[in-house]
Amino acid sequence: MKRREFLSSAALAGAAVLLGTDKGFAAAKALDLEEATLSSLQEAMSSGRTSSASITRGYLLRISNIDKRINSIIELNPDAISIAVEMDRERRAGRLRGPLHGIPVVLKDNIDTADKMKTTAGSLALVDAPTPKKDAFIVSRLRAAGAVILGKTNLSEWANFRDNDSISGWSGRGGQTRNPYILDRNPCGSSSGTGAAISANLAAAGIGTETDGSIVCPSSVNGIVGIKPTIGVVSRSGIIPIAASQDTAGPMARTVADAAALLGAIAAIDPEDAVPGSVGMFENDFTKYLVKGSLRGARIGVARDYWGRNAAVDKVIDAALDAMKREGAELIDVRFPNLRRFGAAEFEVLQYEFKDGLEKYLSSRGGKYLTLDSLIRFNIENARREMPYFGQSIFETSAKKGDLKSKEYLEAVATCRKYAAEEGIDQVMYENRLDAIVGPSNGPTWMIDTVTGDCTSGYVSSSSMPAVAGYPNITVPAGFIKELPIGISFFGKAWSEGKLISLAYSFEQAANARRKPRLLSTYSA
Repeated sequence: MKRREFLSSAALAGAAVLLGTDKGFAAAKALDLEEATLSSLQEAMSSGRTSSASITRGYLLRISNIDKRINSIIELNPDAISIAVEMDRERRAGRLRGPLHGIPVVLKDNIDTADKMKTTAGSLALVDAPTPKKDAFIVSRLRAAGAVILGKTNLSEWANFRDNDSISGWSGRGGQTRNPYILDRNPCGSSSGTGAAISANLAAAGIGTETDGSIVCPSSVNGIVGIKPTIGVVSRSGIIPIAASQDTAGPMARTVADAAALLGAIAAIDPEDAVPGSVGMFENDFTKYLVKGSLRGARIGVARDYWGRNAAVDKVIDAALDAMKREGAELIDVRFPNLRRFGAAEFEVLQYEFKDGLEKYLSSRGGKYLTLDSLIRFNIENARREMPYFGQSIFETSAKKGDLKSKEYLEAVATCRKYAAEEGIDQVMYENRLDAIVGPSNGPTWMIDTVTGDCTSGYVSSSSMPAVAGYPNITVPAGFIKELPIGISFFGKAWSEGKLISLAYSFEQAANARRKPRLLSTYSA
């Protein structure tokens, strides 16, 4: 049996074991979790019709039945059922922690958990590393909110920052995750497993991470909602890094309401990772922004730089714009003359910060591999398992970078700030008095290709500018091209999560574009 087949089989076997008794299995089998929302699950638990333990078993059953085709879950939490039972005890005792109480969620496998699960970023190099000394800050927030950590999801290895010719959704540890709409299509990365799992209803909600597009792309191509917050809203501590100036975790869910509730649970100032200027700039309750009709009177910038690349995408997003106009939004065409002036600088920043941040993380984690050079050697020594399809060119160039006092690095940071933020989003929004900017989140996703890697030539994406600026971005399902989901992104100035959530929610309610996947093996007209 191939290694990735063994790992997948082990995860599925773990799901079967966790289901427990015949009675527990029967209860799980009877539970309908298709498109369940946090509010519907809470209502069902509050009324006594079900329990957190039954819901958790229900998702484990779905994983056992469905994930053998998608391969989104890299590891299950052996304590999931016991956590759910404890949440049920608290509910019976009258203690409710909030909208996540008893709700099963999944985490991307680059987020530390100090439990019986591993944290590996998908790399075999970290499989035997010491268990993290403590939960990532956002995981401690989730536990405090009553969430049931169901398991870890597969990802593009090292959050898709190992090689220029990578295959999104593939890791040495987890193998290839597939898009649940058409299984021969890519789920995008790097939060591929979270996107695919939530779309396929394998958990109530999940957490991904983004540096540039890694929440937005897998959310949009898997037909769900993803929120990439402003840098500083969510702690980065305990998360295997790429770049401190762009890294953030964020919620991935099937509805804006669920994503807003999840964001509220993890948003907080972390004393070990406080971003200057973030104190007092955001809130913990984003559900109050879930107001229908919020588009009425809103001034929405339409980022026309992203039109004209794919006629089918244009058609879907034009229909979304029409829906906004019907809801009373005023649409203003805008352009970004500096859109292509920060790409090279961004890559410089990411390489410098990756080397610096990853080696600090590895040092604090402990284990055999403590430097980027040592990981490069590991991959060479284990090339058959780690590099069967693509190499490690980004690792190699990043390893040669100097420290963060380098002139090249500092100039690249200044370029990014100038063209993405100050003379990018900030200037366009100020000059046009905008509430938000919209653009297509994605084009139809590409086929999984182990020969040439990600075939994204001509692919449409609007994630880079808000990512480089460090500003918020929300993607919402907008429609389909044949069987493949297309999302629309709402982005804006720093700390504007509340405004974006209100607009995204109003659009979602008007468009109602989400539909559950059919797990087609391939597309046939």
